[in-house]
Amino acid sequence: MSTPQPPLQQAAPGAPYAGYTSPIPVVRTHLGHALASEWTKIKSVRSTMWTLGVFVLLVVGIGLLAGALVAANTSTESDLGDESALTLGFFGLLLGSMCLITLGVLTTASEYGTGMIRTTMAACPTRGRVLAAKAIVFFAVAFVVTLVAAGLVAFVHVGMVTNAREPSGEEWLRGTVGVSLYVALLGLLSLVVGSIVRHSAGAITIMIATVLAPLVIAMFMFASSLEDLRQALFEYSIPNQMSVFYANSLSESGPSGWEPLWIILGVTAAAFACAYALLEKRDV
Repeated sequence: MSTPQPPLQQAAPGAPYAGYTSPIPVVRTHLGHALASEWTKIKSVRSTMWTLGVFVLLVVGIGLLAGALVAANTSTESDLGDESALTLGFFGLLLGSMCLITLGVLTTASEYGTGMIRTTMAACPTRGRVLAAKAIVFFAVAFVVTLVAAGLVAFVHVGMVTNAREPSGEEWLRGTVGVSLYVALLGLLSLVVGSIVRHSAGAITIMIATVLAPLVIAMFMFASSLEDLRQALFEYSIPNQMSVFYANSLSESGPSGWEPLWIILGVTAAAFACAYALLEKRDV
């Protein structure tokens, strides 16, 4: 004989389910939850560690190589002129910035390529909050890693190249914190472009062209009628703006001091506003 089953409990009026209470407390989500989610994503993806590892290898490796070559081939202070040893960190950081550009694009565009963005938006329907969380987490990671790598190279260069001029306090600040903020914002701009384009290869191509194209195009503008445009491309190209933090600009005019940081900050803010507006209008 079959054991009689107890009768189903009737649901109370207005209650969707009867006799069940979830052990998980129901709380209103906020930005902290989105930050925790994005931090879990960025630290658990293997490509993040590989990309950041290559970035540190390029910045430190090329920086130390440049410092060793200069130290071995200079015997007096006049060989380096009035330059400090901090300028030698520019080469590795310029090449390493390509890694942060790639990582920034993949932080957003890869989710659209794999379809993971649907799960993300289902968990957090507030799209602006998702974009803000991605931007905050990525910027923090990029800035800290860049600051550590650039600071290490700067300290080694000053100790290695003894014939160079002693850098001032402001030069130390711009050559470590300033350039790290600039590179992190460049990576953040890549993240925003990835959100706008929603295609990894396309967004990476756009960002690499943004970094290299103005400088390359200006090199082949030989006509005198294009001299003003050529000079502007040189002055406001991203490599030249990065070199300004090391007091080693390609031209005597153009951005100086902390101006490149305000330029990249304004461009990134405008791109972020555009990405937010498109995110609210588009379907996932």
